Amino acid sequence: MIKVGVVGYGYWGPNLVRNLFEVSETEVVAVSDQREERLALVKSRYPSVEVTTNYRDMLANNEIDAIAIATPVSTHYDLAMQALQSGKHVMVEKPMPSTSEQAMRLIDEATRRNLTLLVDHTFVYTAAVRKIKDIVESGKLGNIYYYDSTRVNLGLFQHDVDVLWDLAVHDLAIMSYILPNAPCAVAATGINHVIGGTENLAYLTMFFEENVIAHVNVNWLSPVKIRRTLIGGSKQMIVYDDMEPSEKVKVYDKGITLNSGTDNLYKALVGYRSGDMFAPHLDVSEALKVELQHFAHCICTGEEPMTGGFMGLQVVRLLESASYSMKHRGRLVELAADGLGIRTGAA
Repeated sequence: MIKVGVVGYGYWGPNLVRNLFEVSETEVVAVSDQREERLALVKSRYPSVEVTTNYRDMLANNEIDAIAIATPVSTHYDLAMQALQSGKHVMVEKPMPSTSEQAMRLIDEATRRNLTLLVDHTFVYTAAVRKIKDIVESGKLGNIYYYDSTRVNLGLFQHDVDVLWDLAVHDLAIMSYILPNAPCAVAATGINHVIGGTENLAYLTMFFEENVIAHVNVNWLSPVKIRRTLIGGSKQMIVYDDMEPSEKVKVYDKGITLNSGTDNLYKALVGYRSGDMFAPHLDVSEALKVELQHFAHCICTGEEPMTGGFMGLQVVRLLESASYSMKHRGRLVELAADGLGIRTGAA
């Protein structure tokens, strides 16, 4: 039985505690939060769980094997590093830290101590995203042409990160999971409409060596909540709508065919193919529960998590590059071939 301490009982912490109680491999020992009223809520719902306003109490508890961190982004690095240095496995909310340098330090510390470091990119563990990965890897889509996502809603405005770090982080994790290659260049534009705030609307474009393009539209000022992604391939195309109660993933046998009867490419005839649509069956397991089961499995076996430190690092470096581009009104930023660093600086 893996004994877990949870840091932060605000928006996401209650979901972590609830699911940790449902996972047979884990036991919640303690919850830490600086607000007494939140700890009182924990105690009323889970009388067996210890509560504390002092995070170090959990670090000093030798019974605790792992720490799950659900606090503001600006606190992730310090809390995760302290947990690792105390010999605890760590699950940290997305994005992993605020900078890629901090991400590398966390990876090095976890590696040196042989500890599991998992980043809570929950969407990767949804049945829909896992099914999309299976379809892409099967080759049924053919050559991938594009990834196009709209992820918008009204709020919640974050005080310590902009809309890219809050919403686009989900698509960057999904892309890192399902696409075989990393972007080679990034460009982003955005704007802030709240005095003293961060960008609340942004458009992020990513370029790949393989003639693939990705575009992500994120917005805290939309009158409606939209979570829709299109993935286009040479053979089939996918529509992934997370707001659908069922049939979240639809695969369309649609596309184009080039019927060239001449050497002149501009005279090539474009034919349109329109076939059937099917919606694959998806399991109904809660993604966070699947993720926590995976976390426990990795702790027990020493396997690298699907959303381990290196995926967390890749996502943070993409966000850093996007933020730089956005501050410079869409300046193109070229990346290293592995997507893990800037290759030639801003172009």
